[in-house]
Amino acid sequence: MEKKDLRIVFMGTPEFAVETLKALVENDYHVVAVVTQPDKPVGRHGSVLQPSAVKQYAVEHGIPVLQPVKMKDPAFVETLRSFHANLQVVVAFRMLPEVVWDMPEYGTFNVHAALLPQYRGAAPINWAVINGETQTGVTTFFLDKNIDTGRVIMQKPFDIPDTADVEYVYDGLMHLGAEICLDTLERLLVADGHLESIPQEQLITAGQVLRHAPKIFKETCDIDWNLPAKQIYDFIRGLCPVPSAWTTLCDSTGRQTTLKVFKAMVSDIVRPVDPGTVVVEGKKLYIAARTGKLLRIDELQLAGKKRMTAMDFLNGNKNITEARCIHTSSETETV
Repeated sequence: MEKKDLRIVFMGTPEFAVETLKALVENDYHVVAVVTQPDKPVGRHGSVLQPSAVKQYAVEHGIPVLQPVKMKDPAFVETLRSFHANLQVVVAFRMLPEVVWDMPEYGTFNVHAALLPQYRGAAPINWAVINGETQTGVTTFFLDKNIDTGRVIMQKPFDIPDTADVEYVYDGLMHLGAEICLDTLERLLVADGHLESIPQEQLITAGQVLRHAPKIFKETCDIDWNLPAKQIYDFIRGLCPVPSAWTTLCDSTGRQTTLKVFKAMVSDIVRPVDPGTVVVEGKKLYIAARTGKLLRIDELQLAGKKRMTAMDFLNGNKNITEARCIHTSSETETV
């Protein structure tokens, strides 16, 4: 098959997906249309509509854009069919109905930011870091009726340094995702459209525990100071910079405020204090985890304030030594 004969519909929404779409365009693949989420209302009254990052790129490059509210809408399905695509590529989009993913003759493959079958779900990058993984990666797989369970085509690993946060891993997987998409398309061209793939069950080793990547909500991000210090450290970097880990800070008068924590490090210091106790030593800010192990807090943000260093925070909060942090959410998602 020649590259010019391959008609591709690309589906995606956020910045993460733009890198792959850009790779397709710059490598002269024929992207006949883009499908993305409807424009999102923004502003105080929601009067301004913000197009997705994928739509912005597509418009700039003259690619037709479809923005269905419902993927099963007959009018949308008919319009999609009119592009006569023989392949669909999906990156960071929504679940597709069978009438859509089964439409092209060569199927629909997804670029997923994890090494499937690990971390199926909406937030694979966050959960890999939260769980202290030292390696993740990207996978291309064919879509089927369930979420992230289809036959695997290719995988590429990506190492996670112990100091890396989500931003670092996101950026690395964004570029690696574009790379694996191009490699998958090259295989497809050589195979005349008939890609080899394997069931995910064949990738599961004996005794292996599968971890999932559910959508993250505000309650998910509440720091539980009763956990071991290393686990809290991974939790913080797994949510940095967005949506960001947070805690409820109680001062000596009992007044509560939300405190976001962006950067922290596990120290060698142990103090005989309860989890969540705020400790100030010198010009450094610590919060106690399980067994009194202290985490040094480096960057944070009080509600209504800008992100700042711990030193700037201490300069403006002289009586912080009598404060403590509490875990207020009734339930924290863990895997």
